[in-house]
Amino acid sequence: MGAAGGGALRLPGLHGYAVEFSPYWPGRVACAAAQYYGIAGCGTLVVLEQNEAGIVLLRSFDWNDGLFDVTWSENNEHVLITSSGDGSLQIWDTAKTTGPLQVYKEHTQEAYSVDWSQTRGEQLVVSGSWDQTAKLWDPAVGKSLCTFKGHEGVIYSTIWSPHIPGCFASASGDQTLRVWDVKAPGVKLVIPAHHAEILSCDWCKYDENLLVTGAVDCSLKGWDLRNVRQPVFVLLGHTYAVRRVKFSPFHATLLASCSYDFTVRFWDFSKPNPLLETVEHHTEFTCGLDLSLHNCGQVVDCAWDELVKIYTPSCLAVAV
Repeated sequence: MGAAGGGALRLPGLHGYAVEFSPYWPGRVACAAAQYYGIAGCGTLVVLEQNEAGIVLLRSFDWNDGLFDVTWSENNEHVLITSSGDGSLQIWDTAKTTGPLQVYKEHTQEAYSVDWSQTRGEQLVVSGSWDQTAKLWDPAVGKSLCTFKGHEGVIYSTIWSPHIPGCFASASGDQTLRVWDVKAPGVKLVIPAHHAEILSCDWCKYDENLLVTGAVDCSLKGWDLRNVRQPVFVLLGHTYAVRRVKFSPFHATLLASCSYDFTVRFWDFSKPNPLLETVEHHTEFTCGLDLSLHNCGQVVDCAWDELVKIYTPSCLAVAV
């Protein structure tokens, strides 16, 4: 695995599905990837770091099925969890050369998303699956604590609220965004957000009532949980499905999206012309995207062209 110019690393034979910056180490990134576009073959968790020489490979761990998502632990800087095409979750320790430490196998179809809670006082993980369920996990317990049913299509995305303990959102092929409370058995809120499959959702870091969805209809929509009859914003520009959406950790109205149109786009929904910049540096479906908590404006993305890229788009360099 060699560098492909400054700020890029090629992962030969691996197609990137998800990337996430470490909450502990500036410049450290985890990437979940799969062989053969995730249709067949194995998966690999890759841990990378950007330094003066570019992006270097720190660790890689193989799994016997494609890896579709990754999340860093919020209480141990070396621990990660991935989700896999065989329905299982894997816990990895990057301080060790082999792994995984544990495997949780309960989902009956692809485990497509996994997220570690960010609110203080709890260490919980939520996973979402093509079996139409979300599951709640305590990483210290060997089995799920709860299963959330209600979606009528595959779940593509499950994301914890950064504000409200025990609250998470899920996005599904059934065209709904749903909000759940781990202390209550049923769904808290159902939003028919698009007339298309919803592939991604994220919470605003500055407003506990604001979420964004990205869908196969090429649009991003903002939702205020206090009034969900109409979106508070609609962002148009992508020409194929929106694969992942992320709010900025530094700016309340800034967000980023990546798409099957090979681009990453940056938006400010408070502006009359919200599209700030379009980055076109991939040649395949762009699936993974994250914004750094440490370095304002720094972005990582990954695509099916085998490349992981870390960069600062000009619009975010100005925003700093």
